[in-house]
Amino acid sequence: MLPIPDRPAPGLTTYDAKDPDTAYPPIEPLMPPEGAPNVLIVLLDDVGFGATSAFGGPSRTPTAERLAASGLKYNRFHTTALCAPTRAALLSGRNHHSVGMGSITETATSAPGNSSLRPNTKAPLAMTLKLNGYSTAQFGKCHEVPVWQSSPMGPFDAWPSGGGGFETFYGFIGGENNQYDPALYDGTIPVEPPKSAEDGYHLTEDLADRAVNWVRQQKALMPDKPFFMYFAPGATHAPHHVPKEWADGYRGQFDDGWDALRERTFARQKELGVIPADAELTARHAEITAWDDMPDQLKPVLAREMEVYAGFLEHTDHHVGRLIDAIEELGVLDNTIVYYIIGDNGASAEGTMNGAFNEMANFNGMAALETPEFMVGKMDEFGSPSSYNHYSVGWAWAMNTPFQWTKQVASHWGGTRNGTIVHWPNGIDERGGLRSQFTHVIDVAPTILEATGLPEPTMVNGVQQSPMEGTSMLYTFNEADAQERHDLQYFEMAGNRGIYFKGWSAVTKHRTPWVMVGGTLPAFDDDVWELYDGSQDYSQAENLAGKFPDKLAHLQRLWLIEATKYGVLPLDDRLIERANPDIAGRPTLIQGNSQLLFAGMGRLSENSVVSIKNKSFAITAEVEVPDEAAEGVIIAQGGRFGGWALYVKDGKAKFVYNVLGIQQFATEADRPIPAGAHQVRMEFAYDGGGLAKGGDVALFYDGNPAGTGRVGATQPIVFSADETTDVGYESGTTVSTDYTTGTSHFTGKIKSVRIDLGEDTHDHHIDPEERLRVAMARQ
Repeated sequence: MLPIPDRPAPGLTTYDAKDPDTAYPPIEPLMPPEGAPNVLIVLLDDVGFGATSAFGGPSRTPTAERLAASGLKYNRFHTTALCAPTRAALLSGRNHHSVGMGSITETATSAPGNSSLRPNTKAPLAMTLKLNGYSTAQFGKCHEVPVWQSSPMGPFDAWPSGGGGFETFYGFIGGENNQYDPALYDGTIPVEPPKSAEDGYHLTEDLADRAVNWVRQQKALMPDKPFFMYFAPGATHAPHHVPKEWADGYRGQFDDGWDALRERTFARQKELGVIPADAELTARHAEITAWDDMPDQLKPVLAREMEVYAGFLEHTDHHVGRLIDAIEELGVLDNTIVYYIIGDNGASAEGTMNGAFNEMANFNGMAALETPEFMVGKMDEFGSPSSYNHYSVGWAWAMNTPFQWTKQVASHWGGTRNGTIVHWPNGIDERGGLRSQFTHVIDVAPTILEATGLPEPTMVNGVQQSPMEGTSMLYTFNEADAQERHDLQYFEMAGNRGIYFKGWSAVTKHRTPWVMVGGTLPAFDDDVWELYDGSQDYSQAENLAGKFPDKLAHLQRLWLIEATKYGVLPLDDRLIERANPDIAGRPTLIQGNSQLLFAGMGRLSENSVVSIKNKSFAITAEVEVPDEAAEGVIIAQGGRFGGWALYVKDGKAKFVYNVLGIQQFATEADRPIPAGAHQVRMEFAYDGGGLAKGGDVALFYDGNPAGTGRVGATQPIVFSADETTDVGYESGTTVSTDYTTGTSHFTGKIKSVRIDLGEDTHDHHIDPEERLRVAMARQ
């Protein structure tokens, strides 16, 4: 029962403290069992099984190799195929649907398995450890906060340092972040990076600095108290940001393409013994273009994309190494369980076959704007602060060698099998061993509890707990050939689904990850299932569905039973529709068609502001202009890679709409705003007729026309995963090049800013779901 109840023993109570019979037991600090180890979980983002040198890949990862040489490699460790679900499962010891995280928070629905709400009957591991005397800290990515709870007002139940059990949190809330200019939180308080990209800032280095300082302080002040640290950098999720010298260290190494790279990686994996000698290299699917069939014009760009990614992964491993070094220097590494989980899913194929200079282009169904000519012109900027880049589907496929498919595809091992290293010299006898028992991310929490000698709680904060669903891996630490205990596991993500049972796997791919807008999906019952015998076929290379139809039928039925048990049903393959909260059925922070904001409000996530996408809208600002004229931002949403801003330049109101950092449409007033109190208004009249259309802009001072302009196109789905909305200034990168963050503050006074939404001008006679479907078809 946690917290552990205070139960003072009855005894003599004296009247005078000086009485010789006055006696009380000493106050003892809360401590776990004697000898309980420290725990460090390192979770990288979007790294495939075949990416790191430790598992045969091209990226040099000396820290991973070092830990593996004195620890254990697991070559059948599995994740959920997507980031937020894996993280929720890792931190709870339960399947991702059991804790409401069937997908990412941005596509949550009202169905329990997809709500993004962790039930209070499933307390997180960090809470259990904290309430048993551990110091707890998280550094890096948290993608488990429901989007309607992500504003500066919370509630903070799902935040790491709120209800998550971490006493310290430094990192970001959301799926990804600009590595050079991130939106950071210290606890629940927004903070700015300690320096700029021009001064050499990088998020991974910053996170490592914070983690090193924290662990040193923890051991200096509480040397007898163990710690639990969760280090989850945003790397190597897109954008692939890394200083140029790290990428340049791979110059020319990928010029022969992803098919050749895959062959080399496969050979190295066999040399290292991280895959069986009889493993087969799975074939390339027709949906993935062969390297030789890619345009020659684009191949230098494609090669550079992979050079940047390889350098990004090496850079990340380097900073993980700094943290390992700090723990070793404190003399506690031998009694620290280190889980180095190399990827929260397989490598990401969300960048299209050409890759992307700005990955938000594909998320908005606008990848066609990034033409080959555009990509060639931007090649030297990949990985720099001016990019928001991703690599090609082909490289993601190669990073998942020897398996089929990629991130999001929960059916095949390419989406769910991640190389994992466990290091604990005090608890593991073998050095440099390999473990091949089937294991899953939900196994980590029960392993840690068993290793620390702590019971799984039955009651936390007055709420009875449901049992953890994972299986402790501790039995594998010193028994290389032990019979696996986790022998049944379902998989599901956006309709891609599979089941593992006693060596066999039955799987079906339903959706292709990089087709985000449009496309036709089959009915679930029309999906074609495949069958693999894992005892003979490590990589899922030989489909046995035709040979053993009864076995396949048995596993399909078993999948349905497990899916029912853990809240997977109803299956939901909608993607863009679920981005709309009205269709998805999740709450929104802001209700109605109007929102009033005030000066100083900022770092408001996209889900904390009414959506102006695909509709007419107006911005009305009540301002006071000083005698010397005003300058600066009135309101801005998004940043360099997509967004809009109403601001004052040279005394004149100006509205800029930035489409993905590729196109900018500006409307400037014909005269300055006079000194004194005035109303500045911008009206945008949407063209209608589908998604991403343009519209006319009109500017007004005190109701009088002050200028007109035209926006040629708009972003229909999302501006950014990390940029925010700010009033009176702009944080992060800036929408317009007319100002910098240092000169963005409005020099006058802003009394209020109101956003008013207009009616959609297309097809508003039909229901919202049908309207969106029609608009997508037109697009």
